[in-house]
Amino acid sequence: MADPLQDLPDLPPLLDQAILDPLLNAEQLTECCDASRERNIRAICGTLARLPALRHRLGGGDGPRLIAAIDFPFGTLPAGLRLAEAQWAAANGADELDVVPDFSALADGDSGRFAEDLAALCDLGLPLRVVLDMARLSDAQLELAVEAAIDAGASGVLTGNGFGPACHPDQVSQLKQLCRGRCAIKAAGGIHSLELVHDLVAAGANLLGTSSAPQLLQAQRQPIG
Repeated sequence: MADPLQDLPDLPPLLDQAILDPLLNAEQLTECCDASRERNIRAICGTLARLPALRHRLGGGDGPRLIAAIDFPFGTLPAGLRLAEAQWAAANGADELDVVPDFSALADGDSGRFAEDLAALCDLGLPLRVVLDMARLSDAQLELAVEAAIDAGASGVLTGNGFGPACHPDQVSQLKQLCRGRCAIKAAGGIHSLELVHDLVAAGANLLGTSSAPQLLQAQRQPIG
C-alpha cells in the first residue's frame, strides 16, 4: 500500500507558524522568525504585544506574511475595543488578521450583531479569517457563524483557537460543507504530525495553523524506511 505521506502537497505555502506563547523570550522569537523565513513558510501569527518585534525581524519584501491575532483567544472584548485592536495591528505592520469573534452575539443567536462587528474589521482591507470554536459550538451556531462571517466579507474561517482538543479532519469536512467554496478553511490546534497534516488537507483544509511548522517540514524531509 502506498504511503499517504508521499502524497502530501508542498507544505510551506500551507503553513502558518503560530508564535502565540507569551513565555517565548526574545531569542526564541528571533529563532522562530528566522526558521520560518529560511523554510519559506507562508505566514507567522503573533499577538499584538509581539507584533512590532515580529514585523521588525521579518522586514518587508518576500518573507512570511504577518498575521495578527485579534481578541485572542476567547473573543470577549466590546466591539469598539476589538476594532481598535485590528486598527492598531494594521498600523503596525499586520498583513492579515485572525479574529476571534463576538461569541456572546452568537450565543444570543444575534447574527446581525455578529456580522456587523466582523464587517467593520473587514472594512480595514486586510484578509481576515474568523476563529471558530468547533469543539464547543452547536451545529446551529456553527452554521450561523459561517454564514455571518461570509456575509461580512471574511476571507476564511478557522476550526479553533488552539486551546482544547486537537483539530480533527471531521471538523474540516463539516466546514467544507458549510462554506461551499465561498471562503478558505484554516485548520488549527494540535497539528504536530504529518499524518494529521495529510488527513486535514485531504478533508479540505487550505491552510494549517501550527506551532510546529519547522518540525513538520523537517519530518517531511526524513527518508521513508
